[in-house]
Amino acid sequence: MIVFGLEEMENVPFDTVYVHGIVRDELGRKMSKSLGNGIDPLEIIRDFGADSLRFSLVTGNSAGNDMRFYIKKVEAARNFCNKVYNATRFVLMNLADEAPGPIDMDLLDSADKWILHRLNTVVGEVTFNLDNFDLNLAAQKIYDFIWTEFCDWYIELAKPRLSGADETQKTNVRAILVRVLGDSMKLLHPFMPFITEELYLALPGIEETVMLSPWPAYQENLCFPEEAETMERIMDVIRSIRNLRAEMNVPPAKRAAMTIVTEQDRIPHFQAAAIYLMRLAGAESVSVQADKTGVPDGAVSAVCESAEVYIPLNELIDVEKEKERVRKEMERVRGEIARAEGKLSNESFVAKAPEKVICAEREKLQTAQGMLQKLEQRLGELK
Repeated sequence: MIVFGLEEMENVPFDTVYVHGIVRDELGRKMSKSLGNGIDPLEIIRDFGADSLRFSLVTGNSAGNDMRFYIKKVEAARNFCNKVYNATRFVLMNLADEAPGPIDMDLLDSADKWILHRLNTVVGEVTFNLDNFDLNLAAQKIYDFIWTEFCDWYIELAKPRLSGADETQKTNVRAILVRVLGDSMKLLHPFMPFITEELYLALPGIEETVMLSPWPAYQENLCFPEEAETMERIMDVIRSIRNLRAEMNVPPAKRAAMTIVTEQDRIPHFQAAAIYLMRLAGAESVSVQADKTGVPDGAVSAVCESAEVYIPLNELIDVEKEKERVRKEMERVRGEIARAEGKLSNESFVAKAPEKVICAEREKLQTAQGMLQKLEQRLGELK
């Protein structure tokens, strides 16, 4: 190509070459006709789409090294496409007839500043990675930001205000959603050009293709490190409460009063976040204080780095019913332990059974013993 360029155009056609590794099959073998392990990209595109295939080939591979092709990676990329599409649909459903105006920086709360700070950080990091041809790092950072921070967190944090009565807040949240989604489509476009073009043009006020729109730039005025740190603490508390509820088999619809004990200077931050705790952590009411005064005896706790959360046990579950359930489960697990111990103590079974079967029985016994220990601990907590 260089020779043709010099001959026909009297110019070098390119001066940078990106060398990637070989795409191998799941077993690490080179694809060939003789092995019959080749992949027809047209079939993959037909089943999953071109964007899914492109994204799967970029992520999870260090530059220059060979990669193994897994169809599950393509499926995961397709699921990511669905996530992006559903996020865009949510944003469009919540927009008014007209395109939202610019973001009012004076109306931002901690969640707004957190997502704008994270977007700004990701813009800087992805731009740096692309400039240095670290394509896999760039793609992974975009994936994590869109899936986890934007879809799983900010959209959920925005819902209370979108359904509230404050029209000023609604308008500002809409503007933030459009800004974050629009910039995310630009960052994702080099890897998924087709879906990003379609979704970008669906946003209000967009008239030109994403390919001609300016690349997002890092902006100092969108740096909110303190507010972002505050929001991370609140999210950590929400995660801890969710984990506690999951461990105790609390129904999602069950709500309870919560008392948060934290440092004095952090009390206003958690008080302002009460709406998020109610929405995302199943709180009926939230009390924030600097000590444990008034915390009922027997309350269960979720301990985080920045706070402790106390919830009255009887507000989460029916204690007597939970005791009965745990006892029945303990009885079942003891039966499994007795059965496994009986097999392993049978000399005839141990002598004749394949080693794989014996190992499986030992694993079952170990798992059941661990489960019984957890159930005994759980029953003790209920008492």
